[in-house]
Amino acid sequence: MYTMKSQNLGPNTICTHVGEVEDKQFKGAISPLFMSSSYAYEDVDVKRYPRYFNTPNQEALCKKIAMLEKSEAALIFGSGMAAVSTTMLAFLHKGDHVVLPQTLYGGTYNFVVEEFHKFGIEYSFAEGFSEADFSEKIQKNTKVIFVETPSNPLMRITDLEMISKIAKQHGIVTMIDNTFASPINQTPADFGIDIMIHSATKYMGGHSDICAGAVAASEEQIKIIWNLAKNLGGSLSDYTVWLLERSMKTMVLRVKAQNKNAKKMAKWLEKHPLVEKVYYPGLKSHPEHELAKKQMNGYTGMLSFEINESLNVGDFLKGLKMIKPSMSLAGVESTILSPAKTSHGLLTSEARKEQGISDGLLRFSVGIEEVEDIIADLEEAFQSVSKMEKI
Repeated sequence: MYTMKSQNLGPNTICTHVGEVEDKQFKGAISPLFMSSSYAYEDVDVKRYPRYFNTPNQEALCKKIAMLEKSEAALIFGSGMAAVSTTMLAFLHKGDHVVLPQTLYGGTYNFVVEEFHKFGIEYSFAEGFSEADFSEKIQKNTKVIFVETPSNPLMRITDLEMISKIAKQHGIVTMIDNTFASPINQTPADFGIDIMIHSATKYMGGHSDICAGAVAASEEQIKIIWNLAKNLGGSLSDYTVWLLERSMKTMVLRVKAQNKNAKKMAKWLEKHPLVEKVYYPGLKSHPEHELAKKQMNGYTGMLSFEINESLNVGDFLKGLKMIKPSMSLAGVESTILSPAKTSHGLLTSEARKEQGISDGLLRFSVGIEEVEDIIADLEEAFQSVSKMEKI
């Protein structure tokens, strides 16, 4: 068995072997599943309980996630939002202040603006992505800077080294939602970020069949998060933990295939006459392309694009045959959605406008299908909706 003190392993090896539970009885090739919700407490080294995040499968999977994120420890949760909310509340108390970017996943944005006032927590949104934009929002009571890069859904890139530098100058804890990149495309710890958060439902799960969240950080910081997490109860069932560990074995292969396809799709869409704009950090036209090249190993399988305002978004989506209009992302199958109606539907139209999210914006999660088949499906939908508009 590999441990956290193992030699410097490659990501494929980490995904395949780290965090396995050894089958000591039958010597099986994969982790056995321990479904028990009740464990002995007498004469044991660890008093195990699912809500304490320390069942055998939970404990083992955390080693895989921690090593991928180059961290000392990790925790897994019942959803990405459970990971986000628990982590932020663990470090923010009454009278504290947090700085966040204006462009943010709708669920996180809604959590901040709807819930923080109940806890007496203050917040400010940086209006841009420069050092000055973040620095000017820092107050004497600022305890956390939370970023999301690439951002959902406009794929904006935040300079992680810059964020780390600002935070260290003021003794502030840094957190990142690393979901869109995945640990395969980006390891924020390399740039000094303290805490990495994931919706493990996405690239870690990768098959659109589980819901989970993950946090990786130092042992000291994970202990702070755990002290709150065990009280809030957002733990993950061991069957889902087992599925997630199984799914992560192929994460490198899946993500690299999705990266490759997404870059080709971004270039194709950028040239399409019925597409107004494409948001993808792998394009030279992206405002932070050079920064993305510096701090990412791959540009992710996510992109967004705006269709011509003369086209009906609903009709376009109905014209797709293979690509699924679907709520989530990062599965092996290509999916697409309207942020205005889904991920950012809880925001007011004014808030969406402030973030640059138009009604014609579509978020596209590129899968592992042959890229020629993805293009054919999109082109057929474009032609279909274009004909409808002419009638």
